Amino acid sequence: MNKFGQKLDGYFKIRERGSSFSTEVIAGITTFLAMAYILVVNPSTITAGIGEVANPAASLWNSVYLATALGAFIGTLLTALLANVPYAQAPGMGLNTQMQLVLVGFAGVGGYVFGGAVAIVFISGALFLAFTLIPCGRDKETGELVTIRERIFEGIPAGIRGAIPVGIGLFIAFIGLQNAGIVKAQDGIKVDLVNFTHLFVEGTDTALAKGAVVFLFGLIVIAVLAKFRVKGSVLIGILAATIIGIPFGVTDVKVFTNGDDWKFWEKFAEFFSRDPEKGTFFMFDFANAFRSEAVMSTIMLVITFCMIDMFDTIGTLVGCATKANLIDEKGKPIGFKRAMFADAIATVAGASLGTSTVTTFVESGTGVAEGGKTGFASVVTALLFLVSILILPVFKFIPSAAAACGLVYVGVLMMSTVSNVDFHDVRVAVPAFITIAGMPFFYSITDGIGLGLISYVVINIVCYVIDWIIYSVKSKKAVPAAAPAEGETAEGAPAAVEAQPLEKPKWTISIVTGIIVVLFLVMYLVPLAV
Repeated sequence: MNKFGQKLDGYFKIRERGSSFSTEVIAGITTFLAMAYILVVNPSTITAGIGEVANPAASLWNSVYLATALGAFIGTLLTALLANVPYAQAPGMGLNTQMQLVLVGFAGVGGYVFGGAVAIVFISGALFLAFTLIPCGRDKETGELVTIRERIFEGIPAGIRGAIPVGIGLFIAFIGLQNAGIVKAQDGIKVDLVNFTHLFVEGTDTALAKGAVVFLFGLIVIAVLAKFRVKGSVLIGILAATIIGIPFGVTDVKVFTNGDDWKFWEKFAEFFSRDPEKGTFFMFDFANAFRSEAVMSTIMLVITFCMIDMFDTIGTLVGCATKANLIDEKGKPIGFKRAMFADAIATVAGASLGTSTVTTFVESGTGVAEGGKTGFASVVTALLFLVSILILPVFKFIPSAAAACGLVYVGVLMMSTVSNVDFHDVRVAVPAFITIAGMPFFYSITDGIGLGLISYVVINIVCYVIDWIIYSVKSKKAVPAAAPAEGETAEGAPAAVEAQPLEKPKWTISIVTGIIVVLFLVMYLVPLAV
């Protein structure tokens, strides 16, 4: 290894963590391929339906695309260099939908202009950054300063923290199954299996059925290669599915001939134009965000964006770190504080560029599954996001059905951590189950954690009150052992049954947990009206 390689190895601790340069490179590429869909999906989501309400943001697709790629590059690179962990960042799904609603308007009434929407994201990122930096005490053992966000992490009960990786695994798998087309929307029962008979008879599900076959092929390839410990099994599976998708018509080779996708210089011209209908770079409009009739909604939106970003990131870090064995002796992800700091800066930077909240992606688990353990994998992912600005068609070539097989495989791997949850104590089991099931069913990591914490607090408070009532009643009925009568020896006295000491009920809810639950209740119950 040359001197440069030795310096990289020393900085990223590649060999120290039991990895290698080749493993990290494969992990970085795999993570990128699993989340490259966000480059096209994010701008399409943010600008969807905006033309119907005459919002200028309808024509911002090209600029939001650039903001997406640059935001992902900055966030992922910061995560690599500051925290040295194999996680990638990009504008989050769900958060971009929330931003689209801000632009279109809630319940069809009014809406923010694009500059007002990114101003809200910017403020939420600044608040997020403040929580990351502001200390609120010291660690009892080490004496180190502990920030607000670390206190929030510690306020999540151990049972909920153990459930988070499992829930994320199911959430990732559900995303993959949808992207593959194997799960489709269905009236009445909401979701349904794709109709495979349409492979042979043309119908509404024909395209979905073909995508599902491509997905299943890729997943089988990954599983077989993983069984025989072939390095890069997830990456090989994604590429194999991409190739097999060509004859099925799932992989679109025509993307290479789309001239507009190659003209990146035109996208840059629009991006920096300062034109409200074309550019997104530093287009903040705080006056629009805080106009008199929208102040309360803006405040609630800031809280909502901040809460979602915070708990999405915490959940993803816990899930991926647990699977990568990057957990310290206290159960906290290695590099947690720095990763959260990078995430907060990325949100501020993303808003400045013109996109929704940038957050740590659950798809990072695909790189972890390939053995990624250091920030060098994230450097590779970040560089690919940067290159994607110039050669978008190359990355559009990978169909979502192919990337989906990697996501589902990560879901399989994360299920193994379910053994960390104590299902024998119903006070833990029910909230943990809600957390696990909530993430895929609510389609949100944050909502899974939020409903899990709320149920944990309610169940434990009710049980505590009942335990105290039982304790009080039993204490009054308890009779102490009789003392020997005067003149009698202890040996001659009749044997008395010693009363068993009653154990006082224990309060299991910390102050921090209570505060977090109150914030979730505010987020869920205070209405937004623009």
